[in-house]
Amino acid sequence: MSTHSHFLNTSGETDSVWIHTEPYSNRPQFDKLSEDARTDVCVIGSGIAGVSVSYELVSRGVKVIMLEAREVVSGESGRTSGHLSSSIDSGFVELAAKRGDDGARLAVESHSYAIDRVGEISKELGIDCEYRIVPGYDISQYQRRQDGHEDDIKEFKEEAKKMTELGLKAEYKEGFAIKGWDGKTDQRDVLTYAHQALFHPTKYIVGVLKYLSQQVNFKCYTRSRVMSVEEKGHFKKEVRVSTEGGQTITCVNAVEATCIPLQKLSVITELKFYRTYCIAIRIPKGTVEDCSLYDSADPYHYLRLTACDKKYDYLVLGGNDHKVGQEGTGTPDRFAELEAWVRARFTQAGSVDYKWSGQILEPVDYTAFIGKNQGQSNVYICTGDFGNGLTHGVLAGKLIADEITGFANPWSKIYKPNRIPPLSMIPDQLMHDAQVNMQYKRFLQSDIADIEDLAPGEGGVLHPLTSLPIAVYKDEKGEVRKFSALCPHLKGVVCWNGVEKSWDCPVHGSRFGKDGVGIMGPAKGNLPPAA
Repeated sequence: MSTHSHFLNTSGETDSVWIHTEPYSNRPQFDKLSEDARTDVCVIGSGIAGVSVSYELVSRGVKVIMLEAREVVSGESGRTSGHLSSSIDSGFVELAAKRGDDGARLAVESHSYAIDRVGEISKELGIDCEYRIVPGYDISQYQRRQDGHEDDIKEFKEEAKKMTELGLKAEYKEGFAIKGWDGKTDQRDVLTYAHQALFHPTKYIVGVLKYLSQQVNFKCYTRSRVMSVEEKGHFKKEVRVSTEGGQTITCVNAVEATCIPLQKLSVITELKFYRTYCIAIRIPKGTVEDCSLYDSADPYHYLRLTACDKKYDYLVLGGNDHKVGQEGTGTPDRFAELEAWVRARFTQAGSVDYKWSGQILEPVDYTAFIGKNQGQSNVYICTGDFGNGLTHGVLAGKLIADEITGFANPWSKIYKPNRIPPLSMIPDQLMHDAQVNMQYKRFLQSDIADIEDLAPGEGGVLHPLTSLPIAVYKDEKGEVRKFSALCPHLKGVVCWNGVEKSWDCPVHGSRFGKDGVGIMGPAKGNLPPAA
């Protein structure tokens, strides 16, 4: 059970499996920013992207100040499934159709770099983060002889051919099933591809942060929420990063490594926002193949192993995604569905020890936004990770560091945030825009008729006819807290997330803890107390 300060350590009421061997107490502590400062680069955010960019810049002699709104590693990097992958959600056939074979090759090259780079850095710094190279497998969501299975197999064969053309080692294997899949559910036949990686993400990030904290050209300040990032000057620009406490960092360049940029629109409108769910279930050590596995469902399931103790590993399974703030009422128990999926396929599965959820940002054109922000000269972003946040965060370290230090990087061709989406994506973009605007219907809705309707530990939006909507939370002791239900970003009406005890905006995915603390942008601040 969480405390009032739990949201300072993570972005949900639940805890991910990564705290099993890397508790919050092991994370380095830093002071709050208390005075103005100057530096070469200000990095905002202490997740995989912020730490990777900082490491690459510090290694090149650049002075870096990192700012974090809460405690370090309190965002989505600590709530992932821990994959490093050269595979992409859309598939390379689809990506090549949209971005060309050259663009697809750059994606392969950059992802492969990220896979290897984590291994190199963890070895250099002596970080024991369970890093290892594993095979990747794609399987059909359908059983053999079911409608849909043969269609998936046809796509796997086409994907294997395209991946091979792009330089990846991939093949279709008929009749193959991973070791340990001993249930009656028969989903044999796989697309297999080599040289994927798994690791313990927070052990790695914490290890790099501890190294950085010992470097003379690096400083980090936590509980220092950034409220504005502004470029100043005409010929020789500088960036001023202002915090909630009134302090300002003046720098040559700034990097918003905040999962999503802290801004009103621009790339925000080109992203779709999803919640995804994970469980960690015990499995006897050595009984299941160590691999990355994905099925073809939409949303798809994803599976991997991580250490538990001397006797057991954890089998981590994720999936059952839905759009942020749009799950509605009476929805199925997504964790129960994940557990049933595992038990139908791995009969030796034991207890479920961890259940949690995270956030995924999908760009409409299938490719992340990494590099110089739209309309700016000295501000860089990393967002739109399409389920590959850890991989993109690591490759962003090199790409952004190269751009800041004046080295040309061919990857910028596909990741640059100011790119123009292909014309074929316009219908999808228009449908997305219409669906987002529909979420303002919340102004006409009320979740509860009276505060007495709330059970302890629950929340809901109360919309009196004579005032603006109010977000009401009743804690386990029956004490009531009230906040404005209007998201500070673009005034969408937030929804209660019963799994994570948070307030989620259905418009552009901003999230706030049950106590109103901002835990996910693009909103910069907290939910203000209701008047």
